[in-house]
Amino acid sequence: MSTEQSSEFVSRVEARSIRVGVVGLGYVGLPLAVEFASNGFDVTGFEVSAEKAASVNAGESYIQDVPAGEVRRLADAGRLRATTDFGELAEIDAIVVCVPTPLNKTKEPDISFILTAAERIRAAMRPGQLIVLESTTYPGTTDEVLLPMLAASGLELDRDFFLAFSPERVDPGNEHFQTRNITKVVGGVSEASTDAAAALYGAVVESVHRVTSARVAETAKLLENTFRAVNIGLVNEIAQLCHQLGIDSWEVINAARTKPFGFMAFYPGPGIGGHCIPLDPHYLSWKARLHGFEAKFIGLAEEVNSRMPQHVINLVTEGLNRHRKAVNGSRLLVLGVAYKRDIDDVRESPALSIIGKLVDLGADVTYHDPHVPVLRLEDDHGRSAGSSRVVTLESVELTDSALGAADCVVVVTDHGSVDYGRVLRLAGLVVDTRNITSGLLTPELAAKVVRL
Repeated sequence: MSTEQSSEFVSRVEARSIRVGVVGLGYVGLPLAVEFASNGFDVTGFEVSAEKAASVNAGESYIQDVPAGEVRRLADAGRLRATTDFGELAEIDAIVVCVPTPLNKTKEPDISFILTAAERIRAAMRPGQLIVLESTTYPGTTDEVLLPMLAASGLELDRDFFLAFSPERVDPGNEHFQTRNITKVVGGVSEASTDAAAALYGAVVESVHRVTSARVAETAKLLENTFRAVNIGLVNEIAQLCHQLGIDSWEVINAARTKPFGFMAFYPGPGIGGHCIPLDPHYLSWKARLHGFEAKFIGLAEEVNSRMPQHVINLVTEGLNRHRKAVNGSRLLVLGVAYKRDIDDVRESPALSIIGKLVDLGADVTYHDPHVPVLRLEDDHGRSAGSSRVVTLESVELTDSALGAADCVVVVTDHGSVDYGRVLRLAGLVVDTRNITSGLLTPELAAKVVRL
């Protein structure tokens, strides 16, 4: 397999005669597997979770953005199946790796899931395969880590296999941009690998953007989310400053965004969450430190954004003080614990830290979230150092009595199903971290709202 010979692989892709395997059927992997299957490929998902594999084979979806009806249709048609037997990777022509890449306790990259996947792929490798890594990671992972591991199988790049990186760009809950209409960045460790990977994705997405190397593709992904983290950090700091100055930060941003050039609106919030923005910049700063370079903007943004849950606690304290109440012993109702609106994902959600801090301060905390029925709060989510408690909470019904009984209602995630006008009418005090009450306030209602 060389640059010239890669045309054979491309032809097989165009003919839909290759078999596609997706390693990891989570928020990234399952939507991708469904997209490949919907476009005529035979797809096998590889999972360590027998429960997830069984769900896919039964035509069930456990990912909010993936319709169960589509999974069922593809499973019934024999286009989509899942297995926990990684030995079946030997039967796959194009292997796409979509495993988690968390940070460890010291906020350094943890690529153990990638390494485990690579070991399983190496054990089953045969000539003629394409391997693509989608998991977010530091620049150099694909050619410095994966390539030597796969080459240890005795197979040779371009002669026997292709290897590329194509970053995932999943945005849970986004109704406008999904796998098919999000441009796919593709960078191979060789030109032939780029050709093969670009052909694979070109068969299922509307646009493919080729770059000259896997390192460029890896860095592009980190830049995307570092850009967001830094700008969110800036606007969060502006929000804190405006609060001190008695200025409405939301009005300031809306005024600035009227400029038709040179300004992009970002909005403050209770903190950042999800599987990308809180984590990805650390991959870039870690790699920078290895080369003796300090990524100062990344560190500053992380410092500001990590302070936002405490700023929310301060706003709660300020609001309760107006009513001559202390946080200790107060009944607090948190609205929304997912990291963004209308999804069920609580990974890195600022609500975890906010609730943890409030519990440690002695507050009686309940929450309502139509997408998250049960919430498990562990020590590393804003709890006091040395605490060994684990708190499990269940979402409460948003009744009139629940709203009226709360000393303070804290809007952390602005789910669309909540009637915020009703919340304002019935609650005695509302701390609004999402500006959801804007446009609903009368002079009377404004007196009981504290906004971020």
